[in-house]
Amino acid sequence: MDRYVVAGNPVEHSQSPFIHARFAAQTGQALHYDRLLCPLDGFADTVRRFAADGGRGCNITVPFKFDAFALAARRTDRATLAGAANILRFDAEGWLADNADGCGLVRDIERNAGHALAGQRVLVIGAGGGAAGALGPLLAARPAQLVLANRSVDKAQALVARHAAPARAAGAELQATGLADCGEAFDIVVNASASSLQGAGIPVSPRVLRAGSLALDMMYGPAAQHFVAWAAQHGAVGRDGLGMLVEQAGEAFFVWRGVRPDTAPVLAELQALLSGAGR
Repeated sequence: MDRYVVAGNPVEHSQSPFIHARFAAQTGQALHYDRLLCPLDGFADTVRRFAADGGRGCNITVPFKFDAFALAARRTDRATLAGAANILRFDAEGWLADNADGCGLVRDIERNAGHALAGQRVLVIGAGGGAAGALGPLLAARPAQLVLANRSVDKAQALVARHAAPARAAGAELQATGLADCGEAFDIVVNASASSLQGAGIPVSPRVLRAGSLALDMMYGPAAQHFVAWAAQHGAVGRDGLGMLVEQAGEAFFVWRGVRPDTAPVLAELQALLSGAGR
């Protein structure tokens, strides 16, 4: 049976095995999906061993998305633009790196949350692998403005420079800022930083929100609850990253198997499951 994993550190919280098991049952695909904990200094060796043992591919989570991109002999355009990968496919002609973070995020915002991105002012917090994967698809959705805010402004500036051409093509204003001076009253705020995973405080002022704006944390479950509650406290609509997780998983499944699963019932089942577990 074909084997796939989610590779990262930590991975014990990941719902990806549940999601891909549901996709496999839905589409009649025979596969097994598990978690693969990688030492912080041993990601490449761990993934190479998995591939050598017959693994067919893996999803990549924090903090290895840049490392995964570097391992691949072939890269899709969206992975190349991001400089990061959250999908590896182990082909005989060379490993393929892809990035579905951004398309998963956009699908969740527009389809599941019902917020059109076109013409909106968008703030993305963080400049790591999650933000790198998100920028291209967010810009393709044609927001009026996209601000990338990060503690290290030079890191945000590097990502902005890489995405200058897509921003021009979309007619979007794209800029990099620090966390303290990133602006106010955005329509959509995306937390792509590691603050929730690390249990840290909210990295920006509540002034970035307005009444009714969508505030989405790429993390999900307990890790995202502080951000979601903070958003609601300040009049915004808080949302965790569970929908993004399911949507990017659907894209990964398609990249691996050539079959596109129906994500909506899997997201609904997972939301119900996790809601019940929280009671």
